[in-house]
Amino acid sequence: MNAPLFDIGVSVARIAVFFAFVFGLVVIMTWVERKGAAYMQDRRGPNRARILGMTLGGIFHPLADALKFLFKEDFIPDSAHRLFYQMAPMFALAPAILTIAIIPFGPPVTVAGRQIPLQIADLNVGILYLFAVSGMAVYGVVLAGWSSNSKYPLLGGLRSSAQMISYEVSMGLSIVGILMVFSSVQLSEIARGQGELLFGILPKWGVFVQPLGFILFLVAQYAEANRTPFDLPEGESELVAGYHTEYGSFKFSMFMMAEYLHMVVGAAVVATLFFGGWQFPYLGDAGFLFPGGAAVAVPAWAVLLLRIGSFVAKTLFFAWLYVWVRWTIPRFRYDQVMRLGWKVMLPLALLNIFVTGLVLLLIDRGGV
Repeated sequence: MNAPLFDIGVSVARIAVFFAFVFGLVVIMTWVERKGAAYMQDRRGPNRARILGMTLGGIFHPLADALKFLFKEDFIPDSAHRLFYQMAPMFALAPAILTIAIIPFGPPVTVAGRQIPLQIADLNVGILYLFAVSGMAVYGVVLAGWSSNSKYPLLGGLRSSAQMISYEVSMGLSIVGILMVFSSVQLSEIARGQGELLFGILPKWGVFVQPLGFILFLVAQYAEANRTPFDLPEGESELVAGYHTEYGSFKFSMFMMAEYLHMVVGAAVVATLFFGGWQFPYLGDAGFLFPGGAAVAVPAWAVLLLRIGSFVAKTLFFAWLYVWVRWTIPRFRYDQVMRLGWKVMLPLALLNIFVTGLVLLLIDRGGV
């Protein structure tokens, strides 16, 4: 087999599979958002769009939305900066797409005698890449607010820049404990390390070794994605629609896609860092090995499916959690958001690093 062609084919296949999963989930999440909101508000939700007389619970509404965005008039405000106005949605969408590359969605598999990681790019600076790229998302929001040359988008862009910078600090510090425990910034190594057991019983998942870090990371991620209760950059009751007030047609859909991509990728990152990623409790390469020595043999193909299914299930749960939180908790005031970020989360993140270092030092010296 031609090695270069094989490598190219494998890379294309990995990109196609993971992009299909992520973008397919983005489409489904727009439907889940509406159905979840309707369920919590005792409404029926989407039930009008139909094909061949079938509604299937409103699942055709995302398709109707896509057609609507494609065929609506694409306008540009007269006073807008035309270049930056049109570039802003791309700046918002691109970082969300680029962060997909480093997420491992399964263990390495062997094909034709070669080991292939189920990951688009297994970078040895995975976490650093994640923060470097995701931090660029603020440029799209700020550009959209400024280039529209309108007061409400400008206020939304300013709010977003302050909020995202504030919570980026806490988010970065919240995972330092994970890096200290697993001694790696490579996501594949972190996922692999969570296959061990604590005290011979508990899976060594990030949420068990870093419970405070998990809470801080989850809250900061909601703020980074501009989701309720942190949706001040697009607060409807105050700023009409915030930074994308002046956008319509396909440009608006790009902002919406960026938000849902951040949700899906964020859910996958939480699952990878704190819930074992593709790890299935007590499942090894040869099958289940339970505490006490009991073992159950499982075929290799079933082990692979269980591990990939575990990653998918965890991602789906945290994606749903975004919807659950949005329609449960009311929006914070701006001063509350800033106070939470700087006076509560930042000190707690620093405290978590100190305590983690102290515990690791005691363990290393045999003190506990």
